[in-house]
Amino acid sequence: MPEPDDLDLREGDRAQTPSKSAKKRRMLALQQLGASLLQLTDKQLAELPGADERLLQALRETQRIRSHSARRRHLQLIGKLMRDVDPEPIERAVQDLHRQRRQRNDGFHQLEQLRDTVLAAGEAGVELVLQRWPAADRQQLRQLLLQHRRDEQRGKPRAAARKLFRFLRELRETYGEAD
Repeated sequence: MPEPDDLDLREGDRAQTPSKSAKKRRMLALQQLGASLLQLTDKQLAELPGADERLLQALRETQRIRSHSARRRHLQLIGKLMRDVDPEPIERAVQDLHRQRRQRNDGFHQLEQLRDTVLAAGEAGVELVLQRWPAADRQQLRQLLLQHRRDEQRGKPRAAARKLFRFLRELRETYGEAD
């Protein structure tokens, strides 16, 4: 019969080593992180902190693979290579990239809404833009609005709306987000 002290040691060892399920979850998480890296461009991959050359090469190869089963096997290889790197800086970098993409998309949608408001409100919309960006060219805004109305009567409202969107985007890039 084992001594009570021996039992305590074995239980202590078990508490320190992760279970098989925990190891599996960690490996799957690394594999999923590797799969999310496949959506990045070559430039973004090159800027990843802590990614070694073997991992980057495996990611580039996986992007070229079209066969489902070969791609799955390669994702497992990426998961294996991810064990050798610290995943935290890579996760932070991926989260930052996703955050930047969301911010760009949100800014794009805000400009679309502003454009639609300007087109619907007419002269009041021009004043709204001028309140937001006082240095904006009032004459150009009015011309774009007038052109939109003419195009709308002819059945082609999209060209002027796109020009107005570009104009608003240039204002935002030049003068910043003013609310």
